[in-house]
Amino acid sequence: MSGPLYRGATGIRISGNSNDLWDSQMKDKTEKEDLDRNRSSDQSYLALRFPFRVFFPDNNSPSKYGNGESGFASDPFIVGSPRSRHKLTLLLLKLSLALIVILALVGSFWWTISISTMSRGQIVHNYRRLREQLVSDLWDIGELSLGSSRLQEFEFCSEESENYAPCFNVSENLALGYSDGSENTRLCGQSSRQSCLVFPPVNYRIPPRWPTGRDIIWVANVKITAQEVLSSGSLTKRMMMLDEEQISFRSVSPMFDGVEDYSHQIAEMIGLRNESNFVQAGVRTILDIGCGYGSFGAHLFSKQLITMCIANYEPSGSQVQLTLERGLPAMIGSFNSNQLPYPSLSFDMLHCARCGIDWDLKDGYFLIEADRVLKPGGYFVWTSPLTNARNKENQKRWNFVQDFAENLCWEMLSQQDETVVWKKTSKRSCYSSRKPGAVPATCNKGHDVESPYYRPLQGCIAGTHSRRWIPIQEKTTWPSRSHLNKTELAIYGLHPEDFSEDAENWKTTVTNYWSVLSPIIFSDHPKRPGEEDPSPPYNMFRNVLDMNAHFGGFNAALLEAGKSVWVMNVVPTSGPNYLPLILDRGFVGVLHDW
Repeated sequence: MSGPLYRGATGIRISGNSNDLWDSQMKDKTEKEDLDRNRSSDQSYLALRFPFRVFFPDNNSPSKYGNGESGFASDPFIVGSPRSRHKLTLLLLKLSLALIVILALVGSFWWTISISTMSRGQIVHNYRRLREQLVSDLWDIGELSLGSSRLQEFEFCSEESENYAPCFNVSENLALGYSDGSENTRLCGQSSRQSCLVFPPVNYRIPPRWPTGRDIIWVANVKITAQEVLSSGSLTKRMMMLDEEQISFRSVSPMFDGVEDYSHQIAEMIGLRNESNFVQAGVRTILDIGCGYGSFGAHLFSKQLITMCIANYEPSGSQVQLTLERGLPAMIGSFNSNQLPYPSLSFDMLHCARCGIDWDLKDGYFLIEADRVLKPGGYFVWTSPLTNARNKENQKRWNFVQDFAENLCWEMLSQQDETVVWKKTSKRSCYSSRKPGAVPATCNKGHDVESPYYRPLQGCIAGTHSRRWIPIQEKTTWPSRSHLNKTELAIYGLHPEDFSEDAENWKTTVTNYWSVLSPIIFSDHPKRPGEEDPSPPYNMFRNVLDMNAHFGGFNAALLEAGKSVWVMNVVPTSGPNYLPLILDRGFVGVLHDW
């Protein structure tokens, strides 16, 4: 009987008996199949319990294929094998691709849902913006294509047209039969247009730089006589001195500063410590009616207040011309027969110091117009000898003004000497709580036009239906007022994105403008790009006329950049009316038909 023989590593035993060999092979085969089935079931069980086993195999567990006698693992998923790394990489790529497809499908589904739920108004709004931009671009292209064919040569006007103002022709109005003050009314016709270039005054000189130019102007630059300087009139009109070449205003004199004392008095009558506290009381914009030569506004400018001067057209000694020459806001405006070109609820304070308006005339229509442009909680300041009337006729007129102011829901806060201060109601319910049949009545919604344009004076109280009815004491104070939040913008139908985009565009534009203008406006004081602006009086850039102000973004950007300028924000009547927004931001502006 021979001993066992082993060959290689197969472990097959060779027996001397063939039957034993067959039986042994069959038995080994049966045992191997049973062992494979058990191992398979064990691995299925482990795969269910440890699904990540394929990525992180257990080195201590037996391989599916066992270990050869050589000692090398034959499991294809062992990380150490190049083949296993290749298969693992392919598997990870497949899973990553599947994940990307799933994320793409989910993102597409979310985008579809967001589009379907977007408000129709937002879609229409964005479409309208694109359409308006396209029309604007096409218009610009058309203008450029016309080229020099549109250029015309204009003649120079005669010297009589030196103080020409369109739509204000007193002599022509008198010839048409207007009188009793109505000759100052704004009337526009074909004859009021001139197609010629107006000469500056013969001896015109460049005005002194701001703020020196606020207190001294050249006589040759304005049309005024010595008699007009010395004649009585507005309280602030008399605070000036005339010499051979210049007019100086007394408000700069340390010996006499009537404007400062006067404005301090008004502040105390309101209940404030001094005029520096006007801003804290909600006052930012003031309409100065019959302003004289703007000394009241000139003094308050340093208190962060901006005053718009309005006065009748005057061919000589014009209050508006001298005020503008001083670098202060002013425009021709009259209470005679038409409403002012401002929206309802526009100004925080109205001021009239011997302004020449008889408030008791025309059944109180002038007071109704003053109430229309005054904001809720705003102040009406009137200085007139009539308030200290001694004769019966003047006392009767004064009593009419007091009674009418009470019917307008104005509260008299104080009276000192010739000055009286009223405060407009901040509650709409005041009008309904008046006596039955009280006049004037409130306007119905159809007649309560927010932004009339030189419409005839109305006999009803306007602004009570406006969404802008917000007392000045409840508004944020200046300068925060110029930055409107989402709720405030909704009053004007604006989206915050549009407002922010406009503001950012203007900030960039102002930076670019200033880089170009610096060599010009600071020509007498060299300035390199990027350097700070030189201090006054070197800055000759004082006022700006924005012919299409939109949201007032140009004005806001100039102020944020620290430029000592003021802007007349003009809103064309042919486009969207954002003048209420501009005035509510604490700026000044006007409607105009170019």
